[in-house]
Amino acid sequence: MSNTASTGGTQSMRRALALLRVLAQHQEEGIDLQGVMAATGLERSTAHRLLSSLLEEQFAERDARTRRYRLGVDSMQLGFAALRRTPLLDALRPFAQKLARLSGDTVFLVIRQGDYALCLLREAGSFPVKVFTIDQGERRLLGVGAGGLALMAALPDEEIASLYARHAASYAQIGVSSAALMKAVKQTRSAGHSEIVDTITPGVSGVGAAFRVSELTWVAFSFGAISSRLDAPRRAQMGALLRAECQAWAEDYLGQ
Repeated sequence: MSNTASTGGTQSMRRALALLRVLAQHQEEGIDLQGVMAATGLERSTAHRLLSSLLEEQFAERDARTRRYRLGVDSMQLGFAALRRTPLLDALRPFAQKLARLSGDTVFLVIRQGDYALCLLREAGSFPVKVFTIDQGERRLLGVGAGGLALMAALPDEEIASLYARHAASYAQIGVSSAALMKAVKQTRSAGHSEIVDTITPGVSGVGAAFRVSELTWVAFSFGAISSRLDAPRRAQMGALLRAECQAWAEDYLGQ
């Protein structure tokens, strides 16, 4: 194979992978052809050709009514397979155990999955009263829970507004208004970590911090404990600990 052909093939593969990332970022609402062109910088003919190939291979799907594209069933299958065992998850498990030892509290690892935060790991600390507010494999809307709030705070305001609008009824059902959510987001950005007090389970509080592990993927760790243990001074202390540990871990992981 010639170098020219090899280079061209690599370019096409990179474009297709970039396109899959764009579809993943717009999985909930979908994205039309114009949006794909704007997000990727591809010309119309190239974007259409790549999308057609992904449709044929079932790595993408198109809504017949809105003509918006989303990830297809085969993309989903790859994602589910990867979540069951990945080098990233293997690397994060001992880090979660370290955080549980340092804090003594329950540690949760969540990852953004569209409009939701999916719990990948849960590690119990040494403190006698355990907090199990979410199970491994369970998911919640972004902004709900310390980890989900930390993930949401990393999003642009306009994306948060769209997300809330899509799930306004669900947020209202748990007593979370748009104004309250944005206030919590701004406080999280200012402090560098999220804090929740009695918002999900009465008598339970938490702190969380989010960080990027790839171009597309954000994860968040959080501590959960009874509110009498995780009072305001300790929330600030544990938030600082979590920020420092997560930043150090991410720098080491991304620098490999």
